Amino acid sequence: MNGSLQQGADKAALVECRDAARTFGRGETAVVAVHGATFRVRTGDRIAITGPSGSGKSTLLHLLAGLELPTSGAVSWPALAGPREIGLVFQGPSLIPALNVVENTALPLVLAGVPEERVRLTALAALAMVGAADLADRLPEELSGGQSQRVAVARVVAIAPRLILADEPTGQLDRAIGQRVLDVLVTAADETGAALVVTTHDPSVAERLPVRRAMHDGRLLDPAEERS
Repeated sequence: MNGSLQQGADKAALVECRDAARTFGRGETAVVAVHGATFRVRTGDRIAITGPSGSGKSTLLHLLAGLELPTSGAVSWPALAGPREIGLVFQGPSLIPALNVVENTALPLVLAGVPEERVRLTALAALAMVGAADLADRLPEELSGGQSQRVAVARVVAIAPRLILADEPTGQLDRAIGQRVLDVLVTAADETGAALVVTTHDPSVAERLPVRRAMHDGRLLDPAEERS
């Protein structure tokens, strides 16, 4: 199948793009951020989408998450029940300053209507999974960049998503800390059974994932194009 990001035909397709494109603006000022992209992400996939800044990686990830709607083509989520089954990790700071770490981690659970007696226990378990349980009572301003990203991963893990999308999660970290954050992401995906898609411009991050696809000028390249 053209452009398929799959690791076995027996796995459920969690998200599928069919010639999906996204344009911002109109007329002469229009910018095509993503040209027609056709591929799918299946249960258990571990995928890196590589490319320089401005190549369309973030927009593609937003299409996968449903945060952006395609200007043309289609994006569907055949095996997902809804947005609660997708977890997003952003590149920049995403924690709410007024909430401590456990409250930030618990927020998606509260918004989803999880019973109060389960919320804190689930949040603490997620923090423990990413090695951040000792940070539970700290405020975001008291955390390092690497600690903040681990908490952001814990917030995603807490909702037990079937698909984790991470947009340049190591982009603002030094290489050693970035590799530790990636360790946490891969371990979290392994332990929850989630598929994982990571956008990155860092080859050392991309090589950690078995499936790698490149973007250039808004186009998701076919494997043959990537090798040329």
